[in-house]
Amino acid sequence: MTEELFAVFIASTIRLATPLLLAAIGELLSEKAGVLNMSIEGMMLTGAFAAATGAALSGSPMIGLVCGMVAVIPLSLLQAFLTNTLRANQIVTGLGINILVLGGTTLGYRELFGARSREVIPGFDKWDPPLLGDIPVVGETIFEQVWLVYLTLPVALLAWYVLTRTGLGVAIKAAGAAPRTVQNSGLSVTLIRYGVTLVTGLLAALGGIFLSIGDIHTFTEGMTNGAGYLAIAAVIFGNWRLGQTIIACLVFGAATALQFQLPALGINAPNALLIMMPYLLAFIAVSGLVGRQSAPKTLAQPYWPR
Repeated sequence: MTEELFAVFIASTIRLATPLLLAAIGELLSEKAGVLNMSIEGMMLTGAFAAATGAALSGSPMIGLVCGMVAVIPLSLLQAFLTNTLRANQIVTGLGINILVLGGTTLGYRELFGARSREVIPGFDKWDPPLLGDIPVVGETIFEQVWLVYLTLPVALLAWYVLTRTGLGVAIKAAGAAPRTVQNSGLSVTLIRYGVTLVTGLLAALGGIFLSIGDIHTFTEGMTNGAGYLAIAAVIFGNWRLGQTIIACLVFGAATALQFQLPALGINAPNALLIMMPYLLAFIAVSGLVGRQSAPKTLAQPYWPR
């Protein structure tokens, strides 16, 4: 592999991992508090569709971004209400919301853009950071990315700081490990879980926004294509640790990038095998073959205050 092809592979890995990273960081916060947010796929799709619609109608990608972020708030609150107030099954409600969003965005897409439209919509341009972009051979190829790619770094650092250096982080982790203790301390487990569900929705929406107006500048039916489920698998793969979750997202991004890289290298591999590689890795992750896993003790369990 030449230096140029390797640089293209690294750039593609980072780009393809970005929506997974944003969604997985939110999902990690949610699961730390005991909420298995299966609706993250629908949240990503909502953000992608609302951003594409807002950008197409206004001509401004920034307005599209705001639309995507605002549109996911009611969905996040619905998920929080069903799982934390009504205490419904978190997996069932999440999958139900995903199905609802898939149907709703498909209908909206066909009504607004046409059944087979590939209309190019206004999106964010790539940004070439000073100094990094001037590195010979690899600089421009790797570092010329949409600014949303660089947003993942402060988001990850903020999540690390909150979880490891603040009282809020202690409360979030305790809400998933020992919710009764949190209640006895005077804090509201329900309020904490509402909050992390909302944050998860906003980060997932950012991932969807990147897909539609940051990466390909259009919207297609079901364009998240299972990215939300891969984000959940990344959290499991990472054993509910932030650093390992980020690595898992990069591995999934690299597996997806190989779909395009291997043919360019002249390696003839079955196309179906290349497409299934990220999902095969996800299956290995959730099957427990990557080692002993230690999930939060009350993950996916409703909390019943006394």
